[in-house]
Amino acid sequence: MKTKAVRMYGADDLRLEEFELPEIKDDEILVKVVSDSICMSTYKLIKQGKKHKRAPQNIDTNPVIVGHEFAGDIVKVGAKWQHEFTPGEKFAQQPALNYKGSLNSPGYSYEFFGGDCTYCIIPHEVMELGCLLHYHGPSYFEASLGEPMSCIIGGFHSNYHTNKRNYDHASGVKENGALLIMGGAGPMGLGAVEYAICLEKKPRLVVVTDVSEDRIARAEKVVPVSKAAAQGVTLKYVNPNKLEDQYEGLKALTGGKGYDDILVMAPIRPLVEQADSLLAFDGCLNFFAGPTDNKFSANINMYNTHYISTHIMGSTGGNTDDLVEALDLSAAGTINPSVMVTHVGGLDCVADATENLPSIPGGKKLIYTHINLPLTAIDDFRALGEKDELFKKLADSCEKHSGLWNSEAEQILFAHYGLNG
Repeated sequence: MKTKAVRMYGADDLRLEEFELPEIKDDEILVKVVSDSICMSTYKLIKQGKKHKRAPQNIDTNPVIVGHEFAGDIVKVGAKWQHEFTPGEKFAQQPALNYKGSLNSPGYSYEFFGGDCTYCIIPHEVMELGCLLHYHGPSYFEASLGEPMSCIIGGFHSNYHTNKRNYDHASGVKENGALLIMGGAGPMGLGAVEYAICLEKKPRLVVVTDVSEDRIARAEKVVPVSKAAAQGVTLKYVNPNKLEDQYEGLKALTGGKGYDDILVMAPIRPLVEQADSLLAFDGCLNFFAGPTDNKFSANINMYNTHYISTHIMGSTGGNTDDLVEALDLSAAGTINPSVMVTHVGGLDCVADATENLPSIPGGKKLIYTHINLPLTAIDDFRALGEKDELFKKLADSCEKHSGLWNSEAEQILFAHYGLNG
């Protein structure tokens, strides 16, 4: 079977190509990829090329398919897995494999397995690890967004707190505590807000900082403070540049106590150092943002580490349980991963969008791999709809859903391009 895919041959070398896939083996599965969302981690991959820890050294002759936040339909099942998977069913997948100590992962390491393509082959290790999941949700994009949501969920589960009675660590953000999400009005930050306010053991206060008024305005619209209040959480969006004294202003929001949990969503040294200074007793700082500079560092107050038990940790990715949790919460309507999406496009725009990702405003870029469509902001649908009926329909649909991408919009897109979904 032929596939079209965006493949990496080296640093800053992405190519959209059509090529033949090999016949699947008995322990493999052929799938049709329908949707993929572009991750900043892919941008970091193409900037490093062979230097990336997950990239093979022969990509110049055996290029890898990029993209790892994808979902679609199962097409053909090898004999080994026919008892578990059926052609025609939807799938979601967890890309963090960690198979026998290997760093190989879809979107980074495989010649025939990745998200930015029309068809690909899922290798045996994915099924052996239980990382190929049955998916029964109404839309493909929510399954794609399950992966970034699983990273957020993994970050929350990774946070921990101690006590003075014994050496037991309590996992998760502190119940009824104060949570600060720094640089948090972007896609992953908004996903974190959605998750924080739905927790059974939730914080009482969530403060989200961002220096962009545009991002804050969108955040207030798509995750309003009223939604958090309905869940018993006080949510505040703050532009720290508007505070007379950032440290005192942010700390005052906690009554002077400081923050029990802090997620740092951008790899900026002053941000990390400010976060460290704002920790409460037994406060946990999660450096969630992944830097491209392997020498990235920041000053940490070791006096506070010793005397008030502050601690620093980092998290990257989520596990399969985190992905299942993300999909279940999304299917139940408990979280809305659509808050992360600001742009939609086709396979033809992936290379350019990925190479320029940091300079493109907004949040997640959602790709439908079986269409050609320029990367288009949801905010531009209405204007484009004056001359294009497709965008008029999409604008109408998104406006019915608080300006967010949704299942109905996905079906409108499929109908326009003659796709089954």
